[in-house]
Amino acid sequence: MKRGQERFLTVGSILAASLVCAAVLVLLGFLIIRGAPVLGKRLFFGDVPPFEALLGLRPVWDGLWPATVGTFCLLAVTMLLALLPGVAGGVFLACYATPRQRRWLGLAVELLAGIPSIVMGLFGFTLILFLRRTLLPEGTTCLLLASFCLAILVLPSLVMATRNALEALPERLHITAAALGFPYGKTVSRVLIPAAGRGILSGVILAMGRAAEDTAVIMLTGVVANAGLPAGLTSKFEALPFRIYYTAAQYADQEELAGGFGAALVLLALSGALLLCAWALQRGLERKWRGVK
Repeated sequence: MKRGQERFLTVGSILAASLVCAAVLVLLGFLIIRGAPVLGKRLFFGDVPPFEALLGLRPVWDGLWPATVGTFCLLAVTMLLALLPGVAGGVFLACYATPRQRRWLGLAVELLAGIPSIVMGLFGFTLILFLRRTLLPEGTTCLLLASFCLAILVLPSLVMATRNALEALPERLHITAAALGFPYGKTVSRVLIPAAGRGILSGVILAMGRAAEDTAVIMLTGVVANAGLPAGLTSKFEALPFRIYYTAAQYADQEELAGGFGAALVLLALSGALLLCAWALQRGLERKWRGVK
């Protein structure tokens, strides 16, 4: 009976994994078939010469270049706001918090992780309305507000990933570091955090992926169509996920729809590039920690 259950679980696991892989391959194939034919400089720059568009000498109104730059700026500001508090919060919960603090703060982080993105967008929109009536009469939705709301949205995943990675480390690391006379702070910074680097970087990748693809938050906090290149933290901006949503909702012909598929393929390629960069950074940190040249 146990052998039959094991076979059933094995076959079920293989079928489930095959179904997931097949769904991913079908999705990738569909996007490549519909989006690959339109990839090119016209998709990114429209009728503007690429050199002039890259230098910002001429605005691009019918290409993906402003949305691509806006997405990179959004990701950069979001991670600058969320990375340090997220990792530090995870380290505190895993290494320094009392059992009571761990229980209540962990519950708060889990509740924050369950907040829908549209609610976070409404929070940002309400926040700017409050600030306009009190401290910032000229305040409006902008890149900084969108990044701040996205940072709050991805903060729980960073905290939980860091905490889980540290708590999953073997107890012998703590014992060995203590036996060598390391102070606890140095044990955390020089031993535990490097050893948990793979899990922490996985959380960073997930946070960046969610920030790159989220539409509901930025739609209420600063993204607009045809905003051009971001002029600063307090300016409107374009982003690839909103460009895809806007094109799918209001395309006029098949050429515009094909441009939307091209934008989706570019966003997917951007996510893959971030994944590869994180993987290379992870390998480099692991080799450095292990003393391998």
